[in-house]
Amino acid sequence: MRKKILAVLLVLTLVLTALAGCGGDNKDAQGDKDGYRVAYIARAQSDSFAAWLANEMKAEADNYDDITLDVIDGQADDEKENAAIENAIANGYDAIIVQPNNGEAQRPYVEQIVSAGIIAITTNARIDGIEGASSVDADPYVQAKVNAEAAIKQVPKNGKVVVLKGPSGNFHADERLKAWKEVFFSARPDVKILAEDFANWNKDEAMQLMEDWIMAHGEIDAIISMNDNMAAGALEAVKGKAEYADILSYGVDGTAEACLLIEEGKMTSTCLQSAIDLAKLNMETVHKLLTGEETQIDTDIAAPLITKDNASEYVNIYKERGLITE
Repeated sequence: MRKKILAVLLVLTLVLTALAGCGGDNKDAQGDKDGYRVAYIARAQSDSFAAWLANEMKAEADNYDDITLDVIDGQADDEKENAAIENAIANGYDAIIVQPNNGEAQRPYVEQIVSAGIIAITTNARIDGIEGASSVDADPYVQAKVNAEAAIKQVPKNGKVVVLKGPSGNFHADERLKAWKEVFFSARPDVKILAEDFANWNKDEAMQLMEDWIMAHGEIDAIISMNDNMAAGALEAVKGKAEYADILSYGVDGTAEACLLIEEGKMTSTCLQSAIDLAKLNMETVHKLLTGEETQIDTDIAAPLITKDNASEYVNIYKERGLITE
């Protein structure tokens, strides 16, 4: 791929505030901006979407004169993320936004945020049922549904597919898989699942699984992935192999990499989970909660399908934001 994809390099460029494992008051590290101190506990900077979202959160926070946002990397590890939440509580932030690694593992720690009298928001994915906490998310069932509906007509009769799953117990992973089962597989009983496994949103894990499946099964008509990062990894495993030139591939997120792959005809479709929109909505939400304009907010972003017909529109958006360079 000739274009450099900044979304893939966010891991190297994101500036994080090193709070995990550090005690004491961080007020001196907040700069000259007066107002509210907000901590954003990101799931993992090794995940291209999570890294993109963290960068967009920082950029959007800069639009608020009364908000200082610190981003903390949970490193895709429940213990580290939970420790980061406890640290943020101890450091007296006015609001804490949590992007869970595993919703149920973070639930009691988000409850601690509420108990401490600090504004709590869960995002990408929300944790339902925490009294006093707000949420900003997308509907993962709908995200998969729009892909699954398209796949009903696209996957060949008696097609052979593989399925890449997100982390077990993750709300988005579970709901997307549920949609594929209820919308696609129930309508296409002729389709055979050759293999399915957890790749945990990880590109390298997905590539390794796909390499194994190629060896074990040979012919594969479609890759059904719960996110773009895993889909891209699976496609990397078949890159340059003529027998897989027409393989179908579905994802979710609408990352810069996925949009380029779709534009080039290497990926079939994805559903946009816009980190730009999520960040904007998160900052709007936390500001309303901090200023007392509202006391409880639960809201979702839209879920448009991206295909070869409209991928260039999103590629141009990413170019404008500097996320794709020639």
